[in-house]
Amino acid sequence: MALRVGIDLVAVATVAESLRGPHRAHLLERIYTAREVDDCRGPSGRVEPERLAARFAAKEAAIKALPGAGEEVRLTQIEVVQADSGEVSLELSGRAAELLAECAGTEVAVSLTHEGGFAAATVVLT
Repeated sequence: MALRVGIDLVAVATVAESLRGPHRAHLLERIYTAREVDDCRGPSGRVEPERLAARFAAKEAAIKALPGAGEEVRLTQIEVVQADSGEVSLELSGRAAELLAECAGTEVAVSLTHEGGFAAATVVLT
């Protein structure tokens, strides 16, 4: 398999606005796993939009890196997992995992950042 890279940038304000809307619960369930939402809770227990935005960017970057992902992959099939050390990784399931196997991918690397009202992610498949 050739090296594949995906990148995405998300405005944190867009995510924060969607969390204030009437469809907040549906949005969270459609995009994030329960573990991701828990990982995005701050000390007050409030879900932090910066962290959600970074995870959304990672999901979009992974879709860009996976050949043929497009509409076939549900966002919850791409999960950002945070270790106790703070390091993040991606766990793919369902169609996302199948696409990785189909292109003979063996490793998925992800890097997240958020600063100045934006969140970004880069995903590299080898």
